[in-house]
Formats: sequence, structure tokens, C-alpha cells
Amino acid sequence: MAMTLSVTFDGMAPSDALRADVARHADRLGRFAPRVQACHVVVMASTQRRRQGNLYTVHARLTLPGGELAAGRTGPEDHGHEDPYVAVRDTFDVLRRQLEDHVRRQRGDVKTHAPRE
Repeated sequence: MAMTLSVTFDGMAPSDALRADVARHADRLGRFAPRVQACHVVVMASTQRRRQGNLYTVHARLTLPGGELAAGRTGPEDHGHEDPYVAVRDTFDVLRRQLEDHVRRQRGDVKTHAPRE
């Protein structure tokens, strides 16, 4: 099953290079878990217009037969995210870990503990 990928840019001009980087990360997830149906990614530039130090936020959502997984940073500012490629990488790292846990649960590889009495 082929994964549907959509990339949206908010507050910035669309970038073919950044779109290709997102597609590369999404393809890796699709190879790890071939049942991924869709991936929607939003790349947002900060609303503050600065020459240097603009921060980028990336939100990604995967649709799977068993539900959805979402990742995106909403905590304190991370100045490593002044580069949109770093923000994409970090978001897909979080999404990959969530997907690995989801696949383990689907396979039954996660230990279950007996209830305490």
C-alpha cells in the first residue's frame, strides 16, 4: 500500500528541497511500517520576522489502520530549530520512536504484567 504524503508550508515560501527532505524521512517510516496509510506534515515559520533566529516548528501526523500518531514540538523555544531541516529531523525522530512502539504493541512484543493483588 502506498503512503499518501502531504506537506504544507505556513508562514514561509514553499521549498522543493525541504519537501524532498520530508519525503525522504516519510519514506523511511513507510519502509519500517508498510501499513502506514498517510503522512501529513506542516512546516511553520515563527511569526516574528527576524533576519536571524527565526524558529521553525514542524508537526507531523501518521495515519495507521490502528489509529494515528502525531509529533511536533510545542514546548520552550529550541534554538537548534533555527534550521528547518533540524526541526524536520527532530520531529521525525519522535515519530519514528512512536511508530516503533506502536508496531511492537501490534506484534505483541511488549511484556504485559499480571495485575497486582
